[in-house]
Amino acid sequence: MSFEIALSGINAVNNQLGSISDNIANSATYGFKSGRVTFASAYAGSQAMGVNANGNSQNIGRNGGLVNTGRALDAAIDGRGFFVSKSVAGAMTYSRVGIFNTDKDGYLVDGYGGRIQGYAKADTGALGALGDIQIPTGNIPAKPSDSLQYTGNMSAGWAVQTIPFDKNNTQSFNHSNVSTVFDSLGNKHNLTQYFCKSADSTVTAHYALDGQMLPATTDLKFDTNGKLTAPTTTVALDLGTPAGASPLKLALDYSGTTQFAGEPSTSRNASNGYAPGARTGVSLGENGEVVVSYSNDQKQVIAQLAIANFANESALSAASQTSWQESTGSGAALLSVAGSNMAGKLATSSLEQSNVDVTSELVTLMTAQRNYQANTKVISTENQVMQALMQAV
Repeated sequence: MSFEIALSGINAVNNQLGSISDNIANSATYGFKSGRVTFASAYAGSQAMGVNANGNSQNIGRNGGLVNTGRALDAAIDGRGFFVSKSVAGAMTYSRVGIFNTDKDGYLVDGYGGRIQGYAKADTGALGALGDIQIPTGNIPAKPSDSLQYTGNMSAGWAVQTIPFDKNNTQSFNHSNVSTVFDSLGNKHNLTQYFCKSADSTVTAHYALDGQMLPATTDLKFDTNGKLTAPTTTVALDLGTPAGASPLKLALDYSGTTQFAGEPSTSRNASNGYAPGARTGVSLGENGEVVVSYSNDQKQVIAQLAIANFANESALSAASQTSWQESTGSGAALLSVAGSNMAGKLATSSLEQSNVDVTSELVTLMTAQRNYQANTKVISTENQVMQALMQAV
């Protein structure tokens, strides 16, 4: 019986050595979770039968450290959760390794060609259906300007103008400012506002597009505290029809404009249009947003990564390529986006390191070696005893 008990100990230690070796070998593997083999005594009734080695279980709940890579399509989950990808074979896999690329068809993929799963972004900003994430490869079209917010200070020290307005005569207006607007083709135009103080509490704005005067004017009225009292809504400004483009109309918002003492100033001068642009890069946001950048300084969120959580993540089935798959013990994947529910936020341009503690593994390795030697010593001693017994007989 001693032979069998010692042999069970050797087999158990062999399993433990395999787990330790795997941990040390993957100490530099991104997203790897260390495993361990646990032992339990084996009995048949009251008769000791040795030791059983339970299967290798990975310490999934303990996160590894984060290392900055500086790469826009690298990401680590700072908290719980797994990235979701569909393998080339069509199986859903779950991983902590956020090394992403785009393939020849523009799909966002992991390092092994599996397509990353996420939610498409609707024009309203709401989350769309779950599926493969495809990065648009074409140019972004121009957006014509349809609103302009101008906020500034019309100096209370301006003199009332007595000379008829003439854009070519700087003595006929008190101040001017140029705003950039875009037509439907993406052509840039200069909208110039000429401010003339026409009464003690009124400043009249005249407009010119690319040097051509427009018929519209706007009276900006202020109270005795220098706050704007009119117009109370946006000003509908017809800029005409640029050559080859659609009619250009603008909602001009003067809210926040003041008439205080001191020099005139402009605190906001922003339109919402832009020229067409070519794609220049793709990056990730802390909530898993897939952001496409364009040469016209515009950015578009085209999708949001799906993050999976499990009721019992320690029961996931380990697979190759530092990934896991669902099992009956883990339960079905609970999908959400980074930073919501149980899912952690993303640490962008970073990767999660292995959670293996090499020092601890080496200490455990020495302990396993002693246990192995002890069990072989038992077998050796048992063999000597049996030989002596046979000789005595």
